[in-house]
Amino acid sequence: MSRTREATGVAERSLSQQPGVAGPVSPPRVSARRRRPGVIALSLALIAAGGAGVAVLLLEVGDRTQVVTVARDVQVGQVLTEQDLGRASVALDPAVKAVRADDLDQVVGKRAAVELRPGSLLAPSQVTKDSLVKPGEQLVPIGLEPKQIPATALVPGQKVLLVHVPAQGATETGKTSEAAPQSIDGRVVKASNAAPGTGVVVVDVATSASDGPRAAAWVSAGTLRLVLAAPDGS
Repeated sequence: MSRTREATGVAERSLSQQPGVAGPVSPPRVSARRRRPGVIALSLALIAAGGAGVAVLLLEVGDRTQVVTVARDVQVGQVLTEQDLGRASVALDPAVKAVRADDLDQVVGKRAAVELRPGSLLAPSQVTKDSLVKPGEQLVPIGLEPKQIPATALVPGQKVLLVHVPAQGATETGKTSEAAPQSIDGRVVKASNAAPGTGVVVVDVATSASDGPRAAAWVSAGTLRLVLAAPDGS
């Protein structure tokens, strides 16, 4: 028995003395990392800022208003139908006046006070319940050459004077050349774009039924001039 133990001890000592034979391996020591309060605080602040940014973005995207849009071309004075209008959801600036989608039924059946273009928002001022040509009035189309077109844009509802200017050297029977020219009160209903090539603009002017034929005769003779009335309508 003693010989066996001695043999075992000699074997163990010989193994420990042989090169390349490792002894017992101790487990690695894991050092605990020091937590830095500053880094933790910065991380929390970044997470909070990111969450706040997402919240603001969601609020902006969600704050939209249903409004009425123009679906197709509508001429001045034309009665609006449901087919002329549409709906859209937009982020509406408080300064922009637009008809809300809930009020669509209130604008259907009214007339366009101005020319409406597809894709634009419909504003309350662009529609009217009144006919642009009132009972007892007539519509007189007047062609204006480029030199006769006022620099101020002609808009529906603008008051004008239709002035008769006789041809140079000609006077009317019983009237002297010093007499004040005749004039007719009118109101712009529509002004077209300048015609390609000629630049002529056609202006539809509403006048009283009694003055309509006279204004048309002046237009035919080329002796009519359109003058803008004063801002107060006088």
